[in-house]
Amino acid sequence: MARSFETDPRLNAVVPGFDAPFFQAGLAGYSDGAMRLIARAHDCPYCITEALLDLTLINGGKGRRKEDPDLIASECGLGELEENRVQGLEDHPIAGQVMGTRPETMAEGASILVGMGYDVIDVNLACPVKKIRKQRRGGHFLAHPDEAVAVLRAVREAVPDHVPCTVKLRRSFDDTPEQARHFERIFDSVYELGYSWATVHCRTVRQKYIGPGRWSFLQDLVRRYPDRVILGSGDIWAVEDIFLMLELCGVQAVSVARGCIGNPWIFRQARALLDGLEPAPPTLAEQTQVLLHHHRLSTVIHGERAASRMMRKFGIKFSVHHPRPEAVKDEFIRCSSTMDWVQVLRRHYDSTIEPILEP
Repeated sequence: MARSFETDPRLNAVVPGFDAPFFQAGLAGYSDGAMRLIARAHDCPYCITEALLDLTLINGGKGRRKEDPDLIASECGLGELEENRVQGLEDHPIAGQVMGTRPETMAEGASILVGMGYDVIDVNLACPVKKIRKQRRGGHFLAHPDEAVAVLRAVREAVPDHVPCTVKLRRSFDDTPEQARHFERIFDSVYELGYSWATVHCRTVRQKYIGPGRWSFLQDLVRRYPDRVILGSGDIWAVEDIFLMLELCGVQAVSVARGCIGNPWIFRQARALLDGLEPAPPTLAEQTQVLLHHHRLSTVIHGERAASRMMRKFGIKFSVHHPRPEAVKDEFIRCSSTMDWVQVLRRHYDSTIEPILEP
């Protein structure tokens, strides 16, 4: 199935470099510059930031430094941009995902992201978290189509024509007929207003992350709109799931979300399947290299103290690949410094690692 698959040329035409039918989703609290650069090193063709709040961008907070793709590459490589590209530290092509409430501030936030060098602007109308919805952001818009269309129009008008805009949606706010009609209106507006594509998660906002996604919804959506580029999302846990969704749903590309946390190898495995090769699980040596590299990148971006604590949640996910996952997970959970992190690696991965990892 994978070997015979041909990537839709419209992806690369809109976003040069988006040359394979899968990508790393924006993941709140996870998909920072460190995680993205690790994904790039494992052949991920395209990444999306976690949702960046429009007001925070406008006020100069998060997103101005920690999410600037070129500044991150420069700091992580400690060199010039061209030198970092040679080292594989270029965080492109990339979409900056903006989230907010009012059309005018969403438009301003999107303009800031354009100025920071993002290749694509992605509008989040999907986040199901309750506190986000209460602030009339994210998934809230799927129940309020007039507001959603106003935001989509404002962002598209604020972003220069040469910069593509895309949208993240869920299949509806809930499963009532009224909300299904709201989805259809918003979905139609996405393409009428000049957005390149929508990534559609096959759960409702009310469903959050509970229960299985409805792939049949994506299948029907693609069948009814064969000329539109539609990307799929939901229940991608292993490399085989990517190609099952492509085959069964007919979407042009698949968003890999929770399934790539602690598993950047999923992208390289997908490339292998496209080439007709058997996807290989990561060796212990490969796991060691990634764990060292991810921690180093996170330290450069966030500082040693914050990175060491932040990496706990990544360590939990990475540990599933280890021959003794429970023991490794328990030790990663207790890490609070670079030295702690390296000691876990020395005990369980490679005893020859230097005792202290230099940032």
